[in-house]
Amino acid sequence: MTGAADSAAEGFERAYGYAPGGVWAAPGRVNLIGEYTDVNEGHVLPVALPHRTRVAAAARTDGVLRLRSREAPGGTAELPLAALAPSGVTGWAAYPAGVAWALREAGLPAGGADLYVESDVPAGAGLSSSAALEVATALALTELHGYGAVWERPALARLAQRAENAFVGVPCGVMDQTASACCTAGHALHLDTRDLALRQVPFDLAAHGLRLLVVDTRVRHALADGAYAARRAGCEAAARALGVRALRDVPYEELGDALGGLADPSLRPLVRHVVTEGERVRQVVELLAAGEPREAGPLLTAGHASLRDDFAVSCPELDLAVAVANEAGALGARMTGAGFGGSALALVEEGAADAVGEAVTAAFTAAGHRPPRVFAAVAGGGARRVLRGEE
Repeated sequence: MTGAADSAAEGFERAYGYAPGGVWAAPGRVNLIGEYTDVNEGHVLPVALPHRTRVAAAARTDGVLRLRSREAPGGTAELPLAALAPSGVTGWAAYPAGVAWALREAGLPAGGADLYVESDVPAGAGLSSSAALEVATALALTELHGYGAVWERPALARLAQRAENAFVGVPCGVMDQTASACCTAGHALHLDTRDLALRQVPFDLAAHGLRLLVVDTRVRHALADGAYAARRAGCEAAARALGVRALRDVPYEELGDALGGLADPSLRPLVRHVVTEGERVRQVVELLAAGEPREAGPLLTAGHASLRDDFAVSCPELDLAVAVANEAGALGARMTGAGFGGSALALVEEGAADAVGEAVTAAFTAAGHRPPRVFAAVAGGGARRVLRGEE
């Protein structure tokens, strides 16, 4: 059987007429709990998905970056590295080009590269397809040009985040890139986004008779449309008003006083979500570490209510998926990702997984929505170079 790495390598050969120097793969992620806490320097708990973006690549010596993707229409983009500048590249190519630019800005010379991309991470579904592309590209370029050993994974994630922030123009936090770079199989990644302290928390749901379902609503979001940036700006304004560096510095026990001290009422629900979500992350981490994942279900549902009511980033399809999953027997459910579409997740007993998925699909049909894509998420590993015949 031809593996996914073989497919990417063969696509590279068709595109460029010679064999790649290697294939690098990075996963998408689903965030178990901790939404919008990363842009407030707080704690998050993502899990790497089995879905991956693969970059087949070869080094060049002429300062040219050539890019091609199986998933994107059109031919090969050809970009001189010296001419790369923020906002100078549009579409999907901006993400790998941004990584090359960020490497150049970091003082790491790269003579250029040919890249061919294949991905099964659903784009626009809130599962970090952009981060997977950035991290796979960063790993490929650093290893191709001989300085991969210099970069520890958290630093590689920071570089990929800078590409998305400064080059693409999306003010995302560092969670997605860190999850793609640093997750390990069978674990959720407890990440402090302020200092990038990592803790691998056991997340073997099958051992507990559980399953994590992802419901891709197929409502596509676009983070560059301003809504995400507006929420982040509101959080930053609230932190300034409260005299703290970031909202993660507001103690959960002092939330009432903090809300009372805000003169602008529009900032209060943002603060309430971020502070209570940070507390939910803490509680879920404790439950997983204690081998009690079932008890995390109600915290997931509470997180959705907070994202829906206080942060106002849900949508009718996400609300329907969460409500129906819970009615059909899920232990808990919530939207995941930045919202305005994308995906929800549901923690279910293994024996109830099919029934929950079928109930959500039937509800979408009855409401006149497109059928969702429902699949089980198994905690996978982070980015790596892959060999022919693998994946």
